[in-house]
Amino acid sequence: MTTATVARGTMPVAGHLREASRRGTRAVVALLIGVAVGFWLSDQILEVLRSPIEQIAQSQDASLNYDTVTGAFDLKLKIALFAGVIGSSPVWLAELFGYATPGLTRRERRYTVGFLAAAIPLFAAGCAFGFLLFPHMVEMLAGFSSTEDSTILNAGYYVDFVMKMVLAIGVAFVLPVFVVVLNLLGLLPSQTLWRSWRAIVVVIVLFSALVTPAADVLSMFLVAAPMAGLFTAAVIITHLHDRRKAPPCSA
Repeated sequence: MTTATVARGTMPVAGHLREASRRGTRAVVALLIGVAVGFWLSDQILEVLRSPIEQIAQSQDASLNYDTVTGAFDLKLKIALFAGVIGSSPVWLAELFGYATPGLTRRERRYTVGFLAAAIPLFAAGCAFGFLLFPHMVEMLAGFSSTEDSTILNAGYYVDFVMKMVLAIGVAFVLPVFVVVLNLLGLLPSQTLWRSWRAIVVVIVLFSALVTPAADVLSMFLVAAPMAGLFTAAVIITHLHDRRKAPPCSA
């Protein structure tokens, strides 16, 4: 094997590594900027998260508490990291897509662009919906305690609860897009979805019950209804796609 042949064989790998390094550096810088901004805004974010606790405190003793000396600082870092990952997601997703695009076919690239164009706003809408829903859920859960009792919440646990719920609803809003992409790639026929609609409804209801208090039917309905609507839209899109791709019937 000649030196020229080795050079031709190793250069693409070196080029990929340089490209990964450049894009990774930009993604990390964007993430660090997002974390810094999130740390700066952490007090305002915590005020929003604390609002239902303040509402509860009007009728009974309720407060957020820290169980360690570093608890307040750790909580600010947690909020900053969460805000940084979410806030910088358009940048690191674009860098990831830009790195993967050269290895995709034109058809796969088109589907990937469509997926990102639909997934990012749906994820943002799901997270926003979760933020609108969580105060109602917190007030409802705390309402089970007597007015003579004190509701003393661990701040770290409370913020984890809210963040996980918000992220879960955001991801749930994106799942129908995966269904459409799998159908476009020929991996999930529309007929399979139509036959499985009962199972899909059961999964949606179970998921809604997991991310909302089981006793709060209204909250569960508010999560399940938009998810069911999005999945219905996804099934309709897959049906139209399969019908368009179906070979014409012979006379």
